Amino acid sequence: MKNINTLVEDIYNLFQSDDISLDEKEIDTCINEFGDNIKEHLKTALYEKERSKRNLRLSAIGKPDRQLWYDVNREKESTPVSSSTRIKFLYGHILEELLIAFSRLAGHTVTDTQKELSVAGVKGHQDCVIDGVLVDCKSTSPRGFEKFQKADLVRDDPFGYIAQISAYAKGNEVDEAAFLAINKQSGEICLTPVHSLEMIDAEDRVEYLKVLVQQKSPPNRCYSDVKDGVSGNKRLGTSCIYCNHKRECWRDSNNGQGLRVFNYARGYRYLTNVGKIPDVPEVVNW
Repeated sequence: MKNINTLVEDIYNLFQSDDISLDEKEIDTCINEFGDNIKEHLKTALYEKERSKRNLRLSAIGKPDRQLWYDVNREKESTPVSSSTRIKFLYGHILEELLIAFSRLAGHTVTDTQKELSVAGVKGHQDCVIDGVLVDCKSTSPRGFEKFQKADLVRDDPFGYIAQISAYAKGNEVDEAAFLAINKQSGEICLTPVHSLEMIDAEDRVEYLKVLVQQKSPPNRCYSDVKDGVSGNKRLGTSCIYCNHKRECWRDSNNGQGLRVFNYARGYRYLTNVGKIPDVPEVVNW
């Protein structure tokens, strides 16, 4: 029986050797299951309607409080998810399914895929268990991949991955887990163990959030705006830029005018205070 510690090496060896430990029938079963899962993800991406209010889910408990409050309490996101972002989410799901398929093809034991879990009454679905270890699969940018390689998520975890895997660990009553991450640019793969000392108390976090999302008004902003050079202007920081609630969250910026968006060469810049008009086009409908 293979051990998860050799998982990445065994996956890489699939492409360096003609010797696959599975027989032809097992390979066909694995590939067909992968194809069926991709079909479901594609259907969801194409036909999923705009969400109404969301329920609190275990996968989201690592999000900042205010963002979560908006997720649960707003009928629609104030900034609709763009087509390109939905495509990005889709190929992220495809890559994560690929990690599971690779693990099986490499002869490792994969069980409990998409098993439903519950922590303090809040539900979620884990990715899988590989060789007896709870595993959460992630597709990531090159910069994000470095955090998995260096096991640096405890210090810098903007997407709340540690809270998410802590919740799945609590749902399974285990104190160890791992991330299996793939760099979506280079194809590199790494396995990052997560131990109990790195996890949060997921049950406490869920209980706190259950109360928070029932509040009539949102909590304080997750992040402050930042200086935009020496012009006196201020802009959204990186963590706010990718939030779909930024329009509503910052509607009081610019003396009540709301965010002003300018189209720089490297993309949109969301200004919260305009002391000097930038010498680039302003985006009116965004």
